[in-house]
Amino acid sequence: MKPNWIFRIVLSPFALLYGLGVSFRNLMYQTKLLKSAKFSIPVISVGNLSVGGAGKTPHIEYLIELLRHYLNVATLSRGYKRETTGFLLAEPDMNAKTIGDEPLQYKRKFPQIEVAVAENRALGIPQLMAAAIETQVVLLDDAFQHRAVTPSLNIMLTEYSTPFSSDWLLPAGRLREWRSAYHRADIIIVSKCPAQMSEAEREKILKAIRPQPYQQVFFSYYAYEQMYYLFNRGYQGVLDKNTDVLLLSAIARTDYLMDYLETQAASVIGMEFEDHHYFTTEDLLRLNTAFLQLKSAQKIILTTEKDAMRLELHRAFLQEKQLTIFVLPVAVQFHFGEAEPFNQLIKNHLLNFKV
Repeated sequence: MKPNWIFRIVLSPFALLYGLGVSFRNLMYQTKLLKSAKFSIPVISVGNLSVGGAGKTPHIEYLIELLRHYLNVATLSRGYKRETTGFLLAEPDMNAKTIGDEPLQYKRKFPQIEVAVAENRALGIPQLMAAAIETQVVLLDDAFQHRAVTPSLNIMLTEYSTPFSSDWLLPAGRLREWRSAYHRADIIIVSKCPAQMSEAEREKILKAIRPQPYQQVFFSYYAYEQMYYLFNRGYQGVLDKNTDVLLLSAIARTDYLMDYLETQAASVIGMEFEDHHYFTTEDLLRLNTAFLQLKSAQKIILTTEKDAMRLELHRAFLQEKQLTIFVLPVAVQFHFGEAEPFNQLIKNHLLNFKV
């Protein structure tokens, strides 16, 4: 018997108890004992069944880029691990501790849109609509389990390498809800697919997922873009087969990124922390030591866009130590010529939206 199966069997009683609690909560919403709010403008939720790592942030950014040219777009997140509470509108000069790393990333990349944070999304949406009355569509970040809001469109992500259809409930697996919860999704996106993918692979996954007649399934992957210096986007770096990379990351599931870097660089060494970790001075001293120990004529420190938001808190230290850190941006692409059908589906939803 494989060790992971032994682990799951041992934890299955706890997973069952967790699942019963989730079922009771969902039943309360299904029977209307708990109310779920609807709103007068479109609310598009992007979330997943599992904990972290499915790629919600790049997919939210894809939607922002798709819609921002002809609609007033706003995003609403809970602002995970921020040090503030309640509803807050983001400003570009805020930091990750004020509004969270992902909301700060949205605001820095798209300063013309409204970005807000609130622990309670059902209260946060009307506060956002009151504070930014021109808002025409709200993108809800990581809200698939936030049943207090009924989105007008529910997009659920599931990772190619660990689809929900073969996962288990917490703590035996990574699922936040029973697999059957996928029925709530209007759109399912299989994320982080390989850059090359066959129709046979597509059909195999569709068979495992078993989408409902009302659900459409899309397959996305990441296209990594030109890396840039942490404190100056105009200063770009080069990644090639002669470069040794020290990757600093505090994101969920770096396998996909590591696989990519290993095809692009001479070598890759990872310095990993838990998701959303706030780097300390001690962490950065270790980073400096590890970088100095790299015996290479061509070496760089690389990080992700989300990590960059938290690293900015240490600007003075990094500049004092002359630690040059590059940021690797990522963009979502769709397989099988599905970008335009997906885009049109989103546009049709907005055009046909009714209160």
